[in-house]
Amino acid sequence: MVKPTKLYAQLLESRRRTIAFRDFVALVMAFGFSEARVKGSHRCFRHSDCPRLLVIQPKGSDAKDYQVRELLDMIEEYGLTMED
Repeated sequence: MVKPTKLYAQLLESRRRTIAFRDFVALVMAFGFSEARVKGSHRCFRHSDCPRLLVIQPKGSDAKDYQVRELLDMIEEYGLTMED
């Protein structure tokens, strides 16, 4: 499992990077998102500073590229920071 800070730095260098779904979930939670609900393979995350939900689901054992980009866009748009 890759540390969220290292994974985030790698994603900033190259947005077209395949990452493991479990690492992606750890990254989402490191930015302060909390799991709102699970329905089947879909996991919904909520953040107190974001008006919209982040819905993710795996593609095999990896995260979907467009969902990784969506998270990065939300981080930039709402000025989210990684929690310690």
